[in-house]
Amino acid sequence: MRRMSKELQPAEQGSGWISSWLPSWCPTSLSQLKDAEDKMLKSVKTPFSRQHVRISKGNYLWTLAFTSHIKPHPSLPPQPLPKPHPSLPPQPQPQPKPHPSLSPQPHPSSPQPSLQPQLHPPLVLLHGFGGGVGLWAQNLDSLCGSGAVYALDLLGFGQSSRPLFSVDPQGAEEQFLGALDEWRDRMGLEEIVLMGHNLGGYLAAAYTLIHPHRVKQLILVEPWGFPARPESLDQEKSIPVWIRAMGAVMSPFNPLAGLRLAGPLGPMLIQTIRSDFKQKYSSVFDDNTVSDYIYHLNAQTPSGETAFRNMTVPYGWAKRPMLDRIGQIRPDIPISIIYGSRSSIDSDSGYTVRKIRPDVDIIVIRGGGHYVFADQPDDFNQNVLHILARMEGEKEKRSGVDEKEGK
Repeated sequence: MRRMSKELQPAEQGSGWISSWLPSWCPTSLSQLKDAEDKMLKSVKTPFSRQHVRISKGNYLWTLAFTSHIKPHPSLPPQPLPKPHPSLPPQPQPQPKPHPSLSPQPHPSSPQPSLQPQLHPPLVLLHGFGGGVGLWAQNLDSLCGSGAVYALDLLGFGQSSRPLFSVDPQGAEEQFLGALDEWRDRMGLEEIVLMGHNLGGYLAAAYTLIHPHRVKQLILVEPWGFPARPESLDQEKSIPVWIRAMGAVMSPFNPLAGLRLAGPLGPMLIQTIRSDFKQKYSSVFDDNTVSDYIYHLNAQTPSGETAFRNMTVPYGWAKRPMLDRIGQIRPDIPISIIYGSRSSIDSDSGYTVRKIRPDVDIIVIRGGGHYVFADQPDDFNQNVLHILARMEGEKEKRSGVDEKEGK
């Protein structure tokens, strides 16, 4: 345990006094985060349950389950509430809700879902850096048309546990993936369709690499971390000088440290610098619901944020770029990559993947930015449903061929 502690670091390095001061300085709490998420999900009409799903080391992953067909792990033991690491600021721990197989918790505004057998692997949604399950609010109802859907807060983000992560980029990645696989096992899911946005896309691809027998299909939405940092600085010269200077000054700190240091001005800061989110969800909300949610997601103790920083080099390049590895994904696992036509993320990586895997499906949604699922939710939802339907069609076609050959 002593040796392990040397491999881990507190959320804000070298700022113990800031950590102890943070909870009172920032106008946030876990209960406020919960309330903000509740408001985000009020627009969702499909019945669902939500719960903390226990994994090892006292950690848990916050989960929305759009299904009533849940096969529990045969040895799901009761576990005590996780204790915060002594180097992290104390936070009130939410009471984890029971595993749905023990006590279903349907959404209070929705009727009890009826039991239905699952005919194909469920869709599992992984959000991006600084995100949470609530950002899928415009997608959940439509995507449930494909069958069971699960959305979870990644370890270190949202309402999931916020443990210390390894300072080693591979170690941090393995912690994310280990938590995801334990979650899958706890939920009794043999196979899944993984869809990840941004950091979630990177982790979805990494998970598919090491657990190919668990992933039926991989859908990457504006994935982060694919290209390596260019050896030539020509690409970085296009970055404004003031941004490069700011990056040099802020490099020892977590990416969103400024938000927390802004204290009571943090909510207004989010409303100002990310005013675009209000437009993205304008068909659902006409107030600051989305900006409040984003603020409370990221004003908590940084954990996954610290892991992300340890996985990157300046200006957001991945230390372990996925393009170096994605060719090792089992060739029978279909891969689809979705981009927005107006995104700041370069889609060249997707076409590089297709050179490695010619069967990769690349979809560019017109008018969509990096948050394409929020910018153009209808087009996005229809494209994902089409991808899933095509997978089922190909499965039935293969099944028919097998039956003919067996006669």
